[in-house]
Amino acid sequence: MREAELIVALDVPDRRELEAAFERLPDFIEWYKVGLELFCAEGPAALEPLQRRGKKIFLDLKLHDIPRTVARAVRSAAAHGVELLTVHASGGRAMLEAAAEAARSCPRPPKLVAVTVLTSLDERDLAELGVNRAPAEQAAALARLAVDCGIDGVVCSALEVGRLRALLPEAILVTPGIRLPGGEVGDQKRVATPALAVEQGATHLVVGRPILQADDPAAAAHAILENMREGKKNG
Repeated sequence: MREAELIVALDVPDRRELEAAFERLPDFIEWYKVGLELFCAEGPAALEPLQRRGKKIFLDLKLHDIPRTVARAVRSAAAHGVELLTVHASGGRAMLEAAAEAARSCPRPPKLVAVTVLTSLDERDLAELGVNRAPAEQAAALARLAVDCGIDGVVCSALEVGRLRALLPEAILVTPGIRLPGGEVGDQKRVATPALAVEQGATHLVVGRPILQADDPAAAAHAILENMREGKKNG
């Protein structure tokens, strides 16, 4: 099993806030996530500060469109040197296969991870969407579909990681909704500690507010990494 890695989510509104965040963040963090808010505000220019610092980029755009459009978007993202890129597993087989084929055709192929069930959703939310399965069952079904289509892994909550690791032994498993014991949950409904996520088989842990909004971001990052090491010992 690969070593689990920490990804800091740069959930900031613009490049000015991004540069300010870097002034407070420790240099030892290698991975950063750029999501919809920042990318919509700045476009590919949002990636330049990360590229300049030699960081690994997780571009979290959750691509979900017709197969041709998603394939073209994958190629465009790959041209910016991103390491990880998200698509929505609910886009269906044709879309997922087109995304995987597009990634493979790139000179520097990004790894693709499919979003299964957003960590902000619970069983009641799924029922309102017409999905009559528990979040764990829905995540497993979409994860199997994605990997069968050539996608490298999935995004899932830590509460589903153990089951998905058993189903997909080689898959990348990216886990958001990470909080230290006693931490604020915010708008997440399915959260877990770093230790539990690593113990269950997560390969990448995405953490935003607990680090970015900490009084001492470096200390917060160290605390999360230490908790991750505890999980590795128990895994």
